[in-house]
This record gives sequence, structure tokens and C-alpha cells, in this order.
Amino acid sequence: MEAAPTPAPAPHVLVVPFPAQGHALPLLDFVALLATRGLRLSVVTTPANLQLLSPLLAAHPAAVRAVTFPFPSHPALPPGLENTKGCGPGQFPTFIHAFAKLREPILAWAGAQPDPVVAIVADFFCGWTQPLAREIGAAGIVFSPSGALGTAVMHSIFRRLVRRPADSDDGFTVAFPAIPGEPSFQWRELLMMYANYMAGKLEEQVGESVRQNFLWNLQGSWGFVSNTFRALEGRYLDQPLEDLAFRRVWAVGPVAPDTDAAGARGGEAAVGAADLLAWLDAFPEGSVVYVCFGSQAVLTPAVAAALAETLERSAVPFVWAVGGGVVPDGFEARVAGRGLVVRGWAPQAAALRHAAVGWFMTHCGWNSTLEAVAAGVPMLAWPMTGDQFLDARLLVDEARVAVRACAGGIGFVPNAGELASVLADATGEKGRDMRARAKELAAEAARAVKEGGSSYADLEGLVQEIRKFSFFEN
Repeated sequence: MEAAPTPAPAPHVLVVPFPAQGHALPLLDFVALLATRGLRLSVVTTPANLQLLSPLLAAHPAAVRAVTFPFPSHPALPPGLENTKGCGPGQFPTFIHAFAKLREPILAWAGAQPDPVVAIVADFFCGWTQPLAREIGAAGIVFSPSGALGTAVMHSIFRRLVRRPADSDDGFTVAFPAIPGEPSFQWRELLMMYANYMAGKLEEQVGESVRQNFLWNLQGSWGFVSNTFRALEGRYLDQPLEDLAFRRVWAVGPVAPDTDAAGARGGEAAVGAADLLAWLDAFPEGSVVYVCFGSQAVLTPAVAAALAETLERSAVPFVWAVGGGVVPDGFEARVAGRGLVVRGWAPQAAALRHAAVGWFMTHCGWNSTLEAVAAGVPMLAWPMTGDQFLDARLLVDEARVAVRACAGGIGFVPNAGELASVLADATGEKGRDMRARAKELAAEAARAVKEGGSSYADLEGLVQEIRKFSFFEN
């Protein structure tokens, strides 16, 4: 009797997250989905970022392993800095440039593996992995922590080298005629990093390194994976986009898990999920506004004071997760009973899914956007920087699940009276239709990731393609 054939080994995929909370978390969520589909995954990390992988490693010990390298030093970065949470605004491009120095140690590691890497899935700030993938004979796949629209716009500006006329200001309009709907954005609404690059404010080597990352994504990748879904961004997914070099985009979102009972996703929370949810239990359905501007943006004292005055004037119940920002003296005492201030990381996903939370004042970072969409909570859009203005346009003008709260960007001090009026309208009768629309979109998001849904199908199709890479490799 012939011996049974030895089963083919599970395809080996190398994953390279970018060490920023808003980038790493969705990619790690995506890794969890791949792990449940029979792939073996090696995830690159550095010593200080290893803790982010702990839940993933514990949940999938047989499928996922960490590959830890020392963080590459750079004279312009503080010693010991390994995550963008510690970056000043001007250090972010340098951090991207420094992280790319992992290329050589990763190449050496890959060459020493008994089972070859068949694909590299890397964050779009890690475009340097695309030529690396070709060098080791693997497929290069770009993971975008942003939406399809935002990903296309960001790659477009670095590809086209869009310039602002010398006699124009930050209100200069940039058009994107190759993107469906031909959207346009003001100069100040594009990446601050790009504006600084074009103004010559970045060290030459750093600036070129940042741009080259985006070009490598377009020139060398097999395709893009985006944490989005068709009911939200179908017009940007229905056909390949010129601004993404006509590459395939696999829309697999929302990738975040439905539940996080401990509220520990992304780090230790400053308030326990159970305590926060118990506080929310005291309020009627849909009456509370949740306020948070992400892990990177820190409000200036003047902006924080304007927001505090807005919340006092509005008289609506609220939770304000201030992160590393400041709160005006005496504010918490004045709003005691109807307002809760959380200093540090908050269990945001759990809070948004509580019935009492009816609106979310947000910077429109993509992770926060999808958490709100999945929870069926409409948004008060206050974009600060990065791709957030692009996301705000999508939410307000296309998806119709957000209203503009403030459009001035990071550092802009809003008029507290005007902002309070926006808040009052949204939480009142005028916001009823939008609240209903948000619930409808949440149902679409839930359907997308279930068997038979568009994101489920894209994920299954992507895994099958990776298995084909493994077949040809072997």
C-alpha cells in the first residue's frame, strides 16, 4: 500500500505592521482573520511594540509568531522611541525613514527560513518591502489602514507631485480627475507630510524615502488590501483606479472584532470597560455624545478650552477621552453627573456599541470611523490632519452618516457657540434621519463580513490567491 501523501505545509506569510496604533491594530486584526484560514504568519515587531501582539499570539499560538528586531536608531529620533505615539509632528517622516532600515535584517531572516515566505503583507508606509518581496521571490501585498478613497488620494499626490502655485494659499484646490466623482480637496486638507515635502521642509533623504515608499507600492506590489467594504466605498472599488496603478483592491473590512469585552484592544485602558458601560447605563438610549480625537492628536489648551465650553453650553451628556491633552481647571466639577472625562486610552469600541451613545465627535481617523460605522453611531466630523479630511468628505457627502462639526484642522480654535449649535442640532430632531442612516450602514457592515458578504468573499479570494503562490513556490 502506498503511503499517504504528505500534506502541503501551510503557506508562510510575513507581515510588516507600521508601529503606529492606527496602522498596527487593523493589520493585526487582519492577521487574526488569516490565521483562522490556515495560513502561518510571522509578524515583524520591535521590543517595545511586542505587547501589541500579545492578544494575537495568545489567541493563535500555532499560526502566528512574532519576529522581533531592534528598532533602527536615527540621530533625529529620541533614544528608545519605537512607536509614533512618542513622535512630535515633525518627527513622523523621519520615523518612517528610520523604520525602513529593517530591510536588511528582514532579508537575512527570510533567507534563513526552512519554509520560504510566499507573500509579504505590509503597511503602506512600508513600501520598501515591495522590492524585498521580489528579491526573495514572494508576492508583495500592500495593506492600507485607510479607506479606498484616502489610499488613492495619498498615492496620487506622491505619484503626480501635485504642486501649489507660489501665489496661492492653503485654500488652493487640488482635483483628482481619475478618481470616481472627480473629488477635490484644499491644499491644507492633504497630508501635512506631503505639504512639508513639497515645501522642502523635510531633510532630503527623509523626504525622498517617504515618497519612494508610495511609489514602490504602485510599482512593485501585487495588490492592495483595504480595511473597508463595498456598501461604504463601492464607487472606489468597482474598477481598478489609475491612482493605484490599476492594482486590485481587496476590500476585507471591517476587520476589527465585533466584541472586546475587556476593552483592551490597543493597550491598557485608563478606565475599565465595565466601569464605563455602567456609567453609561444611567442615560437614555442615544443621548450621550462620545468625544475622542485618536491616539496621535493632542488638543492645544485653547482648543481644549473651546471644546469644554461647547460641552458645557450644550448640556448634553458626554464622555470625553482626552488622551494626553489638557482639561480646563474646574471643568469636571462643573459637568459632574452628566460628563465623564477619561484621561488616557479608552475602551472606545465598547463605548460606541452601548445603547446610550448616540453620536461620536471624532477626528475621522479610519479606525474610529469604522468602529462608529459598525456600531451604527453617526459622527460629528472634526478632521485634524492626515487622511482625515478625505474620510470626512466620504462620511458627510457620500455616506451621509456625519455632519461637519469643525473643518479648521489641527490647532484651529472653533467658536464654542457655533459648535454647540451644531451639537444641539445633531442630537435633536434634526439628526433623526442621520441616526437612522447610520443604523442602516451598520447592518451593511455586518452583512459584508458574514459568509456571502462582499468582504467575506474578498478575504476568501485573497487567501486562495496566497495558496496559489505557495503552490508555485513549492
